[in-house]
Amino acid sequence: MTTRSERPLAARPHAAHSPVDHSSVDHPSAGGQRADIAEALAGLPRVVDLLAARAEEHDRDATFPYQGIEAVHEAGLLTLTVGQRFGGPGGTLADTVQVLAELGRGDASVALVTACTLLLHAEQARAAYWPAAAYRRLLTESRRGPALVNTLEVEPGRTPPLTARRDGAGWLLTGRWSGCTGAEALAWLVVRAETEEARPRSGLFLIRGESPGVEVDPVWDQLGLRASAGHDVVLTGVEVPVEAALGLRPVPGEPGAAGAEADPAAAAGTAWRDLALAAVQLGIGRAARDWLVRFLNQRTPANLAEPLGTLPRYQVALGEVESALIGAEELVTGLAARIDAGATGALERTGPAQLLVTRAVVDAVQRAVALTGSPGLSRRHPLERYLRDALSARQHGRYEEAVLAQTGRAALARATRSRGV
Repeated sequence: MTTRSERPLAARPHAAHSPVDHSSVDHPSAGGQRADIAEALAGLPRVVDLLAARAEEHDRDATFPYQGIEAVHEAGLLTLTVGQRFGGPGGTLADTVQVLAELGRGDASVALVTACTLLLHAEQARAAYWPAAAYRRLLTESRRGPALVNTLEVEPGRTPPLTARRDGAGWLLTGRWSGCTGAEALAWLVVRAETEEARPRSGLFLIRGESPGVEVDPVWDQLGLRASAGHDVVLTGVEVPVEAALGLRPVPGEPGAAGAEADPAAAAGTAWRDLALAAVQLGIGRAARDWLVRFLNQRTPANLAEPLGTLPRYQVALGEVESALIGAEELVTGLAARIDAGATGALERTGPAQLLVTRAVVDAVQRAVALTGSPGLSRRHPLERYLRDALSARQHGRYEEAVLAQTGRAALARATRSRGV
């Protein structure tokens, strides 16, 4: 295992673009902020091309894409969702899914790492749950270069693997968290831990990535998303000041815990995460579709005078892939726009949407592999990587069974209400 101080963080001093300026209380106008967003989005094609050029190398070696993250930052994309009240552009959910889908087309690992930071800034814009001083520090670091953040949460009803013990004026955190995306390059970790108290409480704790006692166990060696550095993070008596312990509440089942899980921002946070992950998947599907189109236009077997794309059988098969991706894209962008507009009921639909998008993308990429045969499975081509990434990305979403059970219960409840029972 290595400590954070022994490993290089993402390079920060030479960022060409300063995406967040909170030095003045006179925040830019709404028109100026949309102009900043438009400028960042205009730089997407160049960033995607850079990511795609290095994706195979990072996948093969399972190395972290520092250069790719730098490109995302310098284009102003890594801080796109910093709230307007903090001097940021205030990117919407629609902006976020657009960015992540395009980044996913270049390198899904970079898109996933970027999603973690974008979601953190978006949640801060909605709820301002970070202490002001800590968030100012994060924004200052974001002006110097990429300041990556990951929030380590657990599924409802599960006990977090980290414990917090009160020590003087603060807390000491101990435990191991498996599968921390971007582990080796994080500036901050936001971790869920349970307190060692007579009546345990659970809450989020803000930890500097370079804090003493934070170590990374480089165990990440997965089938897909190999450049996302989802290593284990080991905490050994990591000191956290009392003001960096957020939302401590009784653990469900403990005295006084009734209603503790209620959080007006929780549904929005879950919805943003669902659609962000769906957008990453959509990007993988688009990349696979693009490669398949090139293959069908260029591949001319010895027994044919024209490329495979001229044959009706292959046109129909490509149409299946394209139709699945069109449906997935409309689902993601449509729901994102509705949530941005405050549409009632849209938030509760993102779980099923993320599930459907994931299924559609995995199926589409599998169809592309089957259609192309040996070339599609060759490591000389990226299609097999897209399949591995699509299969691996679905592990980052909510548990399928939990989403389906929740959706089923909601349908039963609506039926009961409609009968007046």
